Amino acid sequence: MNTTTPARSGLWRDLWAAVRGVPDEDFTRGPIDRAILLLAVPMVLETVMEGVFALVDVFFVSRLGAEAVATVGLTESLMALIYTVAMGLSIGITAMVSRRIGEKDPDGASRTAVQAVALGVMVAVAIGIAGWFGAGTALRLLGADESLIETGVGYTRILLGFNGTVLLLFLINAIFRGAGDAAVAMRVLWLANGINIVLDPMLIFGIGPFPELGLEGAAIATNIGRGTAVAVQLWLLAFGAGRVRVGWRHLRLEPARMWRLVRLSGTGTFQVFVSTASWVLLVRVIASFGSVAVAGYTVAIRVVLFAILPSWGMSNAAATLVGQALGANKPERAEASVWRTCRFNLVILGASGLVFLVFAPQIVAVFGGDAETQRYAVSCLRIVSLGFPFYAYGMVLTQSFNGAGDTWTPTWLSLICFWLVEIPVAYGLSATELGPHGVFVAIAVAFSLLAVLSALAFRSGRWRGKSV
Repeated sequence: MNTTTPARSGLWRDLWAAVRGVPDEDFTRGPIDRAILLLAVPMVLETVMEGVFALVDVFFVSRLGAEAVATVGLTESLMALIYTVAMGLSIGITAMVSRRIGEKDPDGASRTAVQAVALGVMVAVAIGIAGWFGAGTALRLLGADESLIETGVGYTRILLGFNGTVLLLFLINAIFRGAGDAAVAMRVLWLANGINIVLDPMLIFGIGPFPELGLEGAAIATNIGRGTAVAVQLWLLAFGAGRVRVGWRHLRLEPARMWRLVRLSGTGTFQVFVSTASWVLLVRVIASFGSVAVAGYTVAIRVVLFAILPSWGMSNAAATLVGQALGANKPERAEASVWRTCRFNLVILGASGLVFLVFAPQIVAVFGGDAETQRYAVSCLRIVSLGFPFYAYGMVLTQSFNGAGDTWTPTWLSLICFWLVEIPVAYGLSATELGPHGVFVAIAVAFSLLAVLSALAFRSGRWRGKSV
């Protein structure tokens, strides 16, 4: 007797379809729950793989000594600027491609894809030239001493000079996600990071026939992995079976379409910068209480960031669904998709928050550290997780505005919540008997306020009329 219920059987079938990809799925029709699942699952797995790669990369580099790790840390600070640009450009690309797909205009989506790649190449060349020749100066400005610069400048020069592999990987995956081909984006990123993980020890330590290149080997492995993935992406755009197919007739620059992309992406980049800068300022406040407070805060925030990885997948799925539904002239479906995704995200983050509240000491203990460091980490983890139910809504709503092409609303809301509320509240509360715990409270307050204001703005419905 078969004890598997039809519902459970259907769930497993949909999960497998999400990983495998369903190129003929129309996300503007059919059950919304299935659409969310098909888009969110590969996006979550894509994000998790990126996190695994970051850990593995640091693991191998740490074998080269403290200076090597310090170089990676400083270079990552510079690469964060490139990631900010990449994420900002991705916002505009996803919005435009998803809208064209929803309009049943694959030709328009292909033309947008060409403009996106062209724009990415232009930006990458400009950054690459500056990064290649200015790597040493950049490290010096970040406080690196001459010894570190001498041993690490090659690593920084390679990553900055060939930043195009990172930028294009982000941007072309944004094309796939906007089109609804999330499984393709996932597999491409897995390929990039898989090659990188295999080549890292080979090129760093000179295993087998590979030369021993030390820290520079890590940079070369990264570029080979991501460069290979970009080549596969371009092949898929030209010859693949996805929703976006680029032919010879699409290969021309269209200033009007590119300007629309730049306008959306410029606001999106500033939006990402607002959020990133607020975290930097918070660290500055925490640092005034000493390295122990900073260490506790760092441990807790890393745990939090790992916990919200599935929420990024949910949020990006909502952005794609909104863009495609608006393109199909179905604003009611767009709105229903967002609230449904919010509820799914609430279950995920609500469960995580409950786990953190109950088991924070045990979770923090895994990372070691002295008793005082763990005390700060436990406090931060518990206070920040109190706002998880609000974050669940805020993350999805923010990305939904972006998917609709309304990039200014979440930008203004981020400015208000992070720069006008979070930072002043953090400074103010940290000056009381709360000390660094006041910063943890400020984080929870700011993200909760962002969720409330985003919900009010979303209910106004002005996002429905945005053209992209």
